[in-house]
Amino acid sequence: MFFLMPANPAMLPRLLAVSDLHVAYPENRRIVADLRPESGADWLIVAGDVGELFADIEWALTTLREHFATVIWTPGNHELWTHSRDSVPWRGDERYRRLVELCRRLDVVTPEDPYRVWEGPDGPATIAPLFLLYDYSFLPDGTQTKEQGLAYAHRTGVVCSDEVMLHPDPYESREAWCWARLEETERRLAERDPGFPVVLVNHFPLVREPTRVLRYPEFAQWCGTTRTHDWHTRFNASAVVYGHLHIPRTTAYDGVRFEEVSIGYPREWQRRPVPPGIPRQIFPVPPAVGGRR
Repeated sequence: MFFLMPANPAMLPRLLAVSDLHVAYPENRRIVADLRPESGADWLIVAGDVGELFADIEWALTTLREHFATVIWTPGNHELWTHSRDSVPWRGDERYRRLVELCRRLDVVTPEDPYRVWEGPDGPATIAPLFLLYDYSFLPDGTQTKEQGLAYAHRTGVVCSDEVMLHPDPYESREAWCWARLEETERRLAERDPGFPVVLVNHFPLVREPTRVLRYPEFAQWCGTTRTHDWHTRFNASAVVYGHLHIPRTTAYDGVRFEEVSIGYPREWQRRPVPPGIPRQIFPVPPAVGGRR
């Protein structure tokens, strides 16, 4: 059971972040239902993998928007799955656009909306939700091409469900969709107000290093793209928020804080000494931010 404080308008507002809610699991659904801000002005970043079914995603984002002053969402791979049990048939880019429409009805900020500026403690900072996907460039050691990487994954039995559930329509491949998203996102980031630092929010890590601790390193090829390796320095990031790996922790690269903010599956978080329930605080910057490269 989780005991969370009710919103208190007198407290300093916080920028919080969470990802990988996976609300198809009843245990995770209870976590989302119980999430509450401490301040009536708290913002919440949701960095993807809310759920697989459209109705579940709608329920979770509706619930969170009722509680938090601002909710900022970017999709994970699970939101983009076309599941046989879903009530809607959309796939690929059309599914993503329908999710954006849903968020706009709920007043949830998406990667397609103007970037919001956090004016609270340790601000101002531009909050930039990104939707970038992956392009198989986080190759397993000893491989040099996507084909070799996928062949190795199939030999080991570690193959992401995206290969059958995440369709790239109308793009010819997931990597082509990724490259189109990269081009558009780079343009938008370059056009933002350069006077503010930026908090980059993406479901997948922007650098390869966090995937080095994966139990099955061949899974890294579904975890990002080498083309974003310098975005945290190039775009003056004060923090980078991501999920996907289900390894919640704080690390730093080139002096920039990276926050992996996932809840993960019940079988994962139930083994940890402290159960999830409170999102990670991005601003105000906690007095002691742990984590190493």
